[in-house]
Amino acid sequence: MNPRIVITGLGCVTPLGNDVTTVWQRLIEGQSGAGAITLFDAQRFPVRIAAEVDDPPGPIGNFTDQQWQRQARQTRFAVAAADLAQQHANLPNHASVPTRTGVYLGCGEIFPDFNRFAQVTRQSLTNQQIAMSDFMKQGLSEFDAYDETVNDPGIATSLIAGLLNAQGPCINYTAACVSSSMAIGEAAAVIQRGEADTMLAGGAHSMIHPFGVSGFHRLSTLSTRNDSPAQAARPFEQDRDGFVIGEGGIVLVLENLETSRQRGAEVLAELTGYGATHDAFRITDPRPDGRAAARCISKALENAGLEPDQIDYINAHGSGTGANDRAETVAVRSALGAEATRIPISSTKSMTGHLTTACGALELLISVMALRTGVIPPTVNYEKPDPECDLDYVPNEARAKDCRNILSNSFGFGGQNVCLTVSRFEE
Repeated sequence: MNPRIVITGLGCVTPLGNDVTTVWQRLIEGQSGAGAITLFDAQRFPVRIAAEVDDPPGPIGNFTDQQWQRQARQTRFAVAAADLAQQHANLPNHASVPTRTGVYLGCGEIFPDFNRFAQVTRQSLTNQQIAMSDFMKQGLSEFDAYDETVNDPGIATSLIAGLLNAQGPCINYTAACVSSSMAIGEAAAVIQRGEADTMLAGGAHSMIHPFGVSGFHRLSTLSTRNDSPAQAARPFEQDRDGFVIGEGGIVLVLENLETSRQRGAEVLAELTGYGATHDAFRITDPRPDGRAAARCISKALENAGLEPDQIDYINAHGSGTGANDRAETVAVRSALGAEATRIPISSTKSMTGHLTTACGALELLISVMALRTGVIPPTVNYEKPDPECDLDYVPNEARAKDCRNILSNSFGFGGQNVCLTVSRFEE
C-alpha cells in the first residue's frame, strides 16, 4: 500500500472482555465466551447458546444514561470501541485535522423489538391473514419514532464522527460477515486516495435476538450443543455442527504513516494488503472449489507485495460450518501452494463466537496482537481431525511464533470474500 497505512489504536467490546489486554489473555489461554442466552427467553428455541458481551459499556461522551440505553446495543458497542481506540491512539491529546479524519464501519442490520413486533402482527390478523391497513395503524400507535431512527445500522458512524469531530468521509458498509474487513480495507483506500489522513474503521453487530437466532438456525448454521456452550464451536473439526453466534464492536485507528509521525503516535502494525472478490455462486454456500476465495488471498498478497513463503500465520474465517471450513481449506491450499501446510492457521471464532458483521475487525485486531506478542492463538475444541480439513489448525493450545506478516480471512454469506494482511512495522 502506498502511502503506507499504519495502525495506531485498538478498541474492542467483545464476549471475552472490553479491553485488548483481557481479550488477548483469554484467547491465548483458550477460554470461551459462549454461554446460555440471557438477552431474551430462548428456552423454547432449538438454539439456546451464544457468546454475549457480559459487561456492556456505559455512556460515552455527552450521553445521559437514558439517551445511551435508547441506542441499539450494537451502536453502543461501536461507539465505546471507537472511544477506546481513539484513546489508545492518543487522538484526544494529539488530534488529527477534523476535515482529514473519517469513519468507515461495517455494522449490520438492527431489528425492532421482537415482542412488540409480534404484538402488532397479532393484532392485525384477520382470518389468519395480516390486514395491512390495521398493521400500519397498530405500528404507528405502538412504535416510537425516535426508537425507529436508532435502528439505522449507519447511526454508529454519525455518533462516532460527532464524538471525534471527524468531518471527513463517514460511511457504513453492510455485506454479511465481511462487512468490517471491507470497511477496514476501504478506509485504507480512502487514505491512499488522499481524501483523509486518519480513519477509524471496524464494525459492530448484535444478532442475539429472536430474529437473528431463528434465522441462522433455519439456515442450519448454528451449533445446537446447548448443554456444552464452551465446547460448541469447533472449526475445522470433524464433529462440528455450526457456529456460536456472538456480538461486539471493534474499531482500529488507521493513519497515513506521515501523519502518525507528525503526531508522535506509536505504530502498532502496518496494514499492508487488501483483496476482495465474489463467489457469484449461491447466497448461503461458498464455492466448494474455493476459487474466488483463493483469488482473494492472492490479491491481498499481491497488494502487499508478499509471497506465500512470507506469511507466518493465518487467522482463518473458520466459521465452524461444514461447507465453509472445507472451502477455506481448499482456498488456502490453492492460493499458497506448498506453503499451505507449513503456515499455522487458527480460528479464534472457536472462543469469541461469530460476531457476524464485526468478526473481521476483531480478527484483524487479534492478528495485530499476534504480531506484537509472538504468540498464535489456538483453535479450541479440536478433537477429531476432518480428513477434508488437513492443515495445521493450532489445536487447543497457543503457540509461540515470531510473526512478521499475517493474513486474515473473511468469507461471508452471499459469496463475498475479503482478505487483509498486517505486518510488523519497519522503518
